Amino acid sequence: MLIANTHPDHGLPLDQADADTLSIAEARTVSRFLTYRPNHKPTPLHSLAGLARETEVAAIHVKDESHRLGLNSFKALGGSYAVIRLVLEEAERKLGLPVDIAELQSPAVREIASRMTFGCATDGNHGKSVAAGARLVGAKAAIFVHSGVSDERVAAIAAFGADMIRVDGTYDDSVVEAERRCAEMGWIVVSDTSWPGYERIPALVMQGYTSMLSEAAAALPQTPTHVFIQAGVGGLAAAVAGHFDILYGKDRPRFIVVEPDRAACIFETAKAGHPVKVAHNEPTIMAMLECYEPSLVAWRILSRKADDFMIIGEDDAAATMRRLARPAAGDPAVVAGESGGAGLAGFLKAAEDPEMRARLGIDAQSRIFLINTEGATDKGRYEAIVGSAPEELLAMA
Repeated sequence: MLIANTHPDHGLPLDQADADTLSIAEARTVSRFLTYRPNHKPTPLHSLAGLARETEVAAIHVKDESHRLGLNSFKALGGSYAVIRLVLEEAERKLGLPVDIAELQSPAVREIASRMTFGCATDGNHGKSVAAGARLVGAKAAIFVHSGVSDERVAAIAAFGADMIRVDGTYDDSVVEAERRCAEMGWIVVSDTSWPGYERIPALVMQGYTSMLSEAAAALPQTPTHVFIQAGVGGLAAAVAGHFDILYGKDRPRFIVVEPDRAACIFETAKAGHPVKVAHNEPTIMAMLECYEPSLVAWRILSRKADDFMIIGEDDAAATMRRLARPAAGDPAVVAGESGGAGLAGFLKAAEDPEMRARLGIDAQSRIFLINTEGATDKGRYEAIVGSAPEELLAMA
């Protein structure tokens, strides 16, 4: 199912605060911060020329975040970046002088960080990023996980020294509990979703993603005509839509938001014209996108800069994982988790439907940009869906 953005704000300029957050200047700052991170290097941008021929478009490029900072997900950027920014700001308040990222590991800054605790709710990847950021600066992390988060994902977060707190219910239940407990304990919530009165830190998380987009834009041979991007609460989608609008101006690509049909809070929000919390139904395999209420900051941006909204099913996601693992002739194999290939699943669904193809203006000149947002964050589930372990596929590539 596909709907166009009919919100009255569609096409309007970004709110000034959002424009500042997602600006080219701030993206450069994020990129500079990254140079102080261990294991930092730009992630690959894959050209899928074989798949482009199959789907009769000019080009398909996939930014592969399964290689990001050893954390296997684009979220390695957002949560960790917000933690680092908040520690530096606290150090400036305590010390009464400017503190640069170059001083992050100084004894004075680490002593201040050691008294700070950062909490968040997560489906897996965001919590891993917050925990990794806390360990990097010498702070503590308390990570809230709902009952649907696998033991493997919990163990991966705990490996960074975080205290793990299980919460009955859904992701949204864990968000509520994280906010309550952090307020009670005096901890700092680093959430990738926002609600009334809580916007700045989620905006910093979104800002962290812009360095990935700077890398992609520098590596792309031409400006893309279409971007298909997956959404949970909408933070990544909003960051891409907002930053590319600033970067490309009048030449910006058409922007299509893709969600699981079992957790389509952005899609239903677009239909209603205002933020909507959808009912929790059967879980989706796209666990990182299983969110039932949009981020207010994200929706403010998407209401203006997203052009279309669509949903995909469980079979679409699984088939896309297999297609990336065993690609068209000449294309590289890409290991994508259940949520990682959702943007591509949306494109493939649109490309094979003549009506959707026409409505989106996809033709032989179209240049498609996608992000593989995660690798095999749950290897057991990945192998069950794809039929091979991720290490085997990469070894054959």
